[in-house]
Amino acid sequence: MDDFPQEFRINVHGLTVDMYVARLDRPWLGTHYPLQGFRVGSEAEVRELQRLCSHVFVDVSRGTSPHPRFVELEPTELVRRMRDHDEIAELRKTEWELKGDLGTELPLAEQAHDTLKQGIAEVMLDLEQGRKLQLDKLRNGVDAMIESITRNPAAFSWLKAIKRKDNYAYHHALGCSVWAASFGRHLGLDRSDLGELALSGLLFDVGKTRMPSLTLTKHTALDEPDQQLLRQHVQHGLDILADTPGLSSRILEAVATHHERHDGSGYPHGLSGSQIPMFGRIIGLIDSYDAMTSIRPYMASRSPHNAVMELYQSRDRLFQAELVEHFIQTCGIYPSGSLVELSDGRVGVVTSVHSLKRLRPSVMLLLDADKKPLPEFDSIDLSEVQMEVEGQPLSIKRGLPEGAHGIDPAELFLD
Repeated sequence: MDDFPQEFRINVHGLTVDMYVARLDRPWLGTHYPLQGFRVGSEAEVRELQRLCSHVFVDVSRGTSPHPRFVELEPTELVRRMRDHDEIAELRKTEWELKGDLGTELPLAEQAHDTLKQGIAEVMLDLEQGRKLQLDKLRNGVDAMIESITRNPAAFSWLKAIKRKDNYAYHHALGCSVWAASFGRHLGLDRSDLGELALSGLLFDVGKTRMPSLTLTKHTALDEPDQQLLRQHVQHGLDILADTPGLSSRILEAVATHHERHDGSGYPHGLSGSQIPMFGRIIGLIDSYDAMTSIRPYMASRSPHNAVMELYQSRDRLFQAELVEHFIQTCGIYPSGSLVELSDGRVGVVTSVHSLKRLRPSVMLLLDADKKPLPEFDSIDLSEVQMEVEGQPLSIKRGLPEGAHGIDPAELFLD
């Protein structure tokens, strides 16, 4: 990792005194700044650059490093940073392009969601009643989901987020499968690999259907005996899938290794680094993110923004750094379906994330600055709207956890 770049593109709202600005998002000519770059020396210079630019490039070898939330990695930079990591680079086979806007894709995504939902419910009931897993009940839903996500990943991700209800096990399986397909799309997996990764996201926790329900639904943190019991779900899952025809070795590897960790601190075998198969690394990362942002029996949910930052802080400890950075590129600092508060106090739900402006998504506004419901919902694209009506910079102030201000997006938008 020694060859990683020292120059980063950041949103101007992340500028601080003592950063070294190497490039602007506009020509140096016409500004009073020196062409060779400069160190920011005062808060007045910070404010001036925020007025002048949307983003700048800072050299971290010559000044203060930016907070990771303000880094805006570009595709060319990501490719360069990944060139020495062959396992991830080899995944890149397909460049997916958007084939429709959110409004066009949303009804198609809802049909796919319902098909997948029915398949998951039937399979979980079968397993709870001791019957074998029938893979065909899942394939149609997975195929429909992948078709939607390859056209436009925002629609299905948004739909998943606002339809989440109380059944943690079901929605965790659905959520992880959707994130797996979206992440695989970002990584450039082909259609066949996307299917296997999405199925891995559905099946990795299947062993929990053989766990005591009291262990899974405890409203307090699990003690050591309960934790040891819960860890057996990995082997239970492998036992279930051993009798299921049509599963690839990569899906079985994901089930076997999704609780292994980059630094060797995971279970059941304490694998580390490249010892963990790629699908296991991906599903383990997604499992952690979706769990953090879900309401669990014994723990409140984190905001998606806080979960992303926790993943970032765990890079090259619990999870491979390159995978963490790519996942953040996939979901954005403020993922689709997450609640956010703007700098002017208004509250809304993120409807789509822009590929190169992850800090400036499109937002459907729900509450005014006094946190009262707006008479009509309004949409705003922060990649295009830079200022409030009063002329102050407009940005996202913070991410909000699920249910903040009593908002239930499912009741607001969907029957």
